[in-house]
Amino acid sequence: MRVFLTTVLMTCMLGNLSLAQSPNTPLLGFTARGTADQRALESRFDSFLRAENLRDWMKRLSAKPHHLGSAYGKQNAEFIAAQFKSWGFDTKIEEFEVLFPTPKTRIVQMTAPEKFSLKLNEPPVAGDASSTQQKEQLPTYNAFSIDGDVSGPLVYVNYGTPADYEELERRGISVRGKIVISRYGGSWRGIKPKVAAENGAVGCLIYSDPRNDGYYQGDVYPKGAHRNENGVQRGSVMDMPLYPGDPLTKGIGAVKNAKRIDRKNAETLTKIPVLPISYSDALPLLRNLDGAVVPDAWRGALPVTYHFGGTTPTVRMKLEFNWDIKKIYNVIARIKGAELPDQWIIRGNHHDAWVNGADDPISGLVAEMEEARAIGELLRSGWKPRRTIIYAAWDAEEQGLIGSTEWAETHADELRQKAAVYINTDSNGRGFLGMGGSHTLEKFINGVGRDIPDPQTGVSVWERSKARQMVSGTESQRSELASRSDLRIGALGSGSDYTPFLQHLGIASLNLGFGGEDGGGSYHSIYDSFEHYMRFSDPGFSYGIALAKVCGYSVLRLANAETLPFDFENFTDTVGVYTNEVVRLADSMREDARSSNLLITSGMWRAAQDPTDRLATPKLKSEVPNLNFEPLRNAVAKLKLSTSEFQKASAGRQLSQADRRSLDELLYKSERLMTRSEGLPRRDWFRHQIYAPGFYTGYGVKTLPGIREALEQRDWTEAQQQILVVSRTLEGLAAEIDRAARFF
Repeated sequence: MRVFLTTVLMTCMLGNLSLAQSPNTPLLGFTARGTADQRALESRFDSFLRAENLRDWMKRLSAKPHHLGSAYGKQNAEFIAAQFKSWGFDTKIEEFEVLFPTPKTRIVQMTAPEKFSLKLNEPPVAGDASSTQQKEQLPTYNAFSIDGDVSGPLVYVNYGTPADYEELERRGISVRGKIVISRYGGSWRGIKPKVAAENGAVGCLIYSDPRNDGYYQGDVYPKGAHRNENGVQRGSVMDMPLYPGDPLTKGIGAVKNAKRIDRKNAETLTKIPVLPISYSDALPLLRNLDGAVVPDAWRGALPVTYHFGGTTPTVRMKLEFNWDIKKIYNVIARIKGAELPDQWIIRGNHHDAWVNGADDPISGLVAEMEEARAIGELLRSGWKPRRTIIYAAWDAEEQGLIGSTEWAETHADELRQKAAVYINTDSNGRGFLGMGGSHTLEKFINGVGRDIPDPQTGVSVWERSKARQMVSGTESQRSELASRSDLRIGALGSGSDYTPFLQHLGIASLNLGFGGEDGGGSYHSIYDSFEHYMRFSDPGFSYGIALAKVCGYSVLRLANAETLPFDFENFTDTVGVYTNEVVRLADSMREDARSSNLLITSGMWRAAQDPTDRLATPKLKSEVPNLNFEPLRNAVAKLKLSTSEFQKASAGRQLSQADRRSLDELLYKSERLMTRSEGLPRRDWFRHQIYAPGFYTGYGVKTLPGIREALEQRDWTEAQQQILVVSRTLEGLAAEIDRAARFF
């Protein structure tokens, strides 16, 4: 499961216009412990890094399929644990037992106007040895689809988002009792069967269209990096916006004797059967679709005219799964802090893959391993961190962040007390540094990025990311952010192992990695192989070393800092941006409802349509009331004032060791104050009130989610309630910042 870093790079806004490198500035008025000593330590850390280790480990770890429950997956966990132990870490493997469905029957047939059975297979390609391991590979499927044997006419639904179904409704096209076919993209894959079921469909097929992920983008594998006609994107379709992790043990660790619910009561399983297919399998289905031609935005790159369907063709899907409980293996490696052992810096990347997984996740994992090995060398020389460092290699991430979630739920009470920061990677490529995470860490991670050289250009990775955003940004973006000294980091939704730490437990988190210049096309297929990575991604592993430096410096600085480098100034600025966005959203929805309803009631909308299209007149939109945003604005104003007073109070001040320890705890627990035990409406597992995955976006983030999603669903009563909830959350955080200022 990969977070696409190019998206993060494009959505993070620009900093100021100067490209001059700036030093790592003090945070919150505190200098890092022994700045010169810290930089000398980082120089020694750099001297230990070896690209050949990343290559050798990737070749070994991706040599065979290593999915959840596989023999090689366990062997990999044992190998990784042995490495950490040899580097001086106190290492153990923590086991959990989780639900894992694998296919025993997969049949998709076109039954009319002609009979055709889809092959549902990815064949080997020349020059890629691991693609021949057919007996060891998981077949192409979506995990946590239900069993089913369904038949019906096929309807093309574009990306299968709620907006796409609104378009179908306007055209009088119903999917009730039918099977839908959606292309990947537009939203996370699990949203597609979810929305299809809500609209009455009985089955869902998902294919990779070459416009998004194939020959339209460039040469296909093995000639080029992009997805070939037989490539299929496996993936979980668990309803993770409700909760990730084992579907049978929500909120508790899936240990051996855990109390499990019955599978029929598991909310996160799909309501209809769903299966991914290749674009070669999709082509005959799409070629036979009847009905009207779809609008331009719905058209892919296959050599057919795209129609909606609705009557022809008819399709049968039959899916049956083995619903087994399987063991998973998390590797947990620890260095105890010499002075503050009960303050934890946690660093993680998953080790499981859908198949061989050289890119996803091994490219990120080997960077993590090399940074840990270099830290082990520092240990051998007599250095010890002030705070405890924990390195983790998670299992079962691909099926729904299962390994990290079960570990976090099992150790929740201790983590709430001790975990200061979680740093995540998933995959890594070549190009630009993507930074996402808690905005209390925005200034900190900008400082790290300024100190890491880009392997290709020699400027810092921070400067190169800034240049990319400058070139691709609009003039208004450049102008609006010209005064900022830091690049904005992206807010985190879901899709990787930071989710249970940030959004369930309220632990400040970062998600980091490089990308944007390494092509694509192998994602979750058998072609995500060592051969593919060595040809098209980062063959010299120079960006793997760069990632080891970014994360290694982050871990070392956090572990060594006299006072943890949390900063509320950038966070407060960002919350102000989010507040302005939801206010504008309400205003724009109000104007849109007014103008749209006027066009309908005046008859202008109907008069402008082609009568032969027979489009249904849109429904009138409910009027948007004047919501009272003053509590939210007042809370943001109080937060800004508290932040300003804290900055003034803390500037240049020294604290006693006891006060520093107390202030540290207050700082890292500030993220907990952004959570609420009741969680978000209709999904209590997600507790963070500032960031959450969208209910209908999956991976994509919703900021101020309680307010924003109530507005989007036109639930004005709930929107007003959530304005008060978020306001109280921010007021509580402001009060804690006031308390922090009293240390000085």
